[in-house]
Amino acid sequence: MTARFPRWEASAVGLAGSILVSLGAFGAGATLRHDPVLSGTVFSIVRFGHGRLLATVVVYLGIFLLVSAWVRLGHSARAGQANARKIVRTTWMWCVPLLCAPPLFSTDLYTYLAQGVVAHAGFDPYTRVAADFPGPITDNAAGGWLRVPSPYGPLHILIVKSVLSVTGDNVILGALLTRLAMTAGLALMCVAVPILCRQLGSRPECALWMAVANPLTVLCVVSGGHNDLLMIGLLSAGAALVITTVPGLGFVLVALAAAVKAPAAVALPFLLWEWARRRSGGRTSVRGYGFTLVATVSIVVSTMGLCSVAAGVSLGWIGALSGNSVLEPWLSASTSAGKIVGLLTGDPAAAVAVSRIAGCVVLVAVVAWLWWRSRAGGADAVRGAAAALFVTVVLAPVALPWYFTWPLVLGSAAAWPVSRVAVAAAASTWLVVSTHPDGKSLLPPWGFAVLAVASVVVGMLTMRGKFALLGDVGAGRVVASTFEGSSLPINGFLAIRAKLHAGLSVALKSRGCVAVAAPRSAQVERYSCREEQRGCLAEPGVARPSCGRGCGRTRTTGPATPD
Repeated sequence: MTARFPRWEASAVGLAGSILVSLGAFGAGATLRHDPVLSGTVFSIVRFGHGRLLATVVVYLGIFLLVSAWVRLGHSARAGQANARKIVRTTWMWCVPLLCAPPLFSTDLYTYLAQGVVAHAGFDPYTRVAADFPGPITDNAAGGWLRVPSPYGPLHILIVKSVLSVTGDNVILGALLTRLAMTAGLALMCVAVPILCRQLGSRPECALWMAVANPLTVLCVVSGGHNDLLMIGLLSAGAALVITTVPGLGFVLVALAAAVKAPAAVALPFLLWEWARRRSGGRTSVRGYGFTLVATVSIVVSTMGLCSVAAGVSLGWIGALSGNSVLEPWLSASTSAGKIVGLLTGDPAAAVAVSRIAGCVVLVAVVAWLWWRSRAGGADAVRGAAAALFVTVVLAPVALPWYFTWPLVLGSAAAWPVSRVAVAAAASTWLVVSTHPDGKSLLPPWGFAVLAVASVVVGMLTMRGKFALLGDVGAGRVVASTFEGSSLPINGFLAIRAKLHAGLSVALKSRGCVAVAAPRSAQVERYSCREEQRGCLAEPGVARPSCGRGCGRTRTTGPATPD
């Protein structure tokens, strides 16, 4: 007899992994140079020698459990066994322990605080550097960033400056409050992604699994305390408002996202198409586009100006955007191409500079092409914005692992084929573990080899639905979810439950469509069309006018049966 596991098992396994990662982070994570908590105690042994090695093993064991649970949770979502609310609850369950531990895979959180010290002291962080203000906070920041002006927007500076006005020189409390402020972006994503799904055709639970519960989001962005989390939260919420109810307010949110981190501005011209289309009654006209262009520029300039005044800074952050160009990561296609050419020519610096210029030219051309292709507005505008953000990450001079969450949030709302989902899952796994947990160095060559194998395994398991059969089904019931839209930004999630019955009684086959009748239950119809191959089956109990992929037939689904 097959053992039956409780429905919450994947969530619990992931929680166990998150707790292990959090415990290991106290020794192997991005810890403070001068830790007032563990220094001078017996627990400080986890920072050195065999203690640090043990902490690193605990971190990787926790990552293994968390990634395994995430893959199983994804199968449950695709099979209709986990609704959107469960995905959201599970994500927060996994994030809470990480918020109470040192950051992982990056020291950016301490850099934010160091740059905030400049603003808190009454100086402009775009003209002065943190190295000029020695103290407990700047002593824990990465050395190179202490001599670079802040490349972040005025809203980011305002948030960190406000945190330091409360916490003073307490680094631990400052890091905790800054993290909590950034997690507002996670809450916005949980609300906005289902709205985007309604417009782009994906299932909310699947999109939330890919974008919100993704280990890349949980372990890198949330644990690392990156301001990218707030940026993509504001961006997704703004995009959801633009394509549904209040375009003006939506552009305010997108402008706020750009006031946190500039790349969010890439989405503005794409969403402009949708506002122009809505104003012109469904067709984009020159007059309508001109009006919305003026309105958008006014909104963006006003929002940026207010944020700058509130933060007490100038617009110098625009000129400081190139501050991170001192980095030369291999994830950037233009930078990596320049480094390879430099190895052949013997002049790496010149090769990287030329390659980056060429990459920026190609980037502008591709984004312009994507923008013109998105002129129909609606779902095309959101897809175009997601594609433009992806191209920006790949071709920009600097690309870091967590940057790939920018396009992932908007792109996850579109219906993806299972093969593409598997590639995204494998890539997410690779990006998460491509650096040491302390965020200061890359893995050794043999580590990348092991990571490549592990990523391929994750991709293969994501494609195989049998992995979900290990659990997450309870009491003979399947829970599926649907999103009920309304004139409000979000109306809520409705959980629809249906009883399962023991056997199948009739199988009818007709013209490529199969209808399966279950005793005393509604019929289940599944059409073999291209939409089903793309992974966008209708949820159980939801009537759809057509599949939208060419078969043109009306379908109504009844209670789902497990594969």
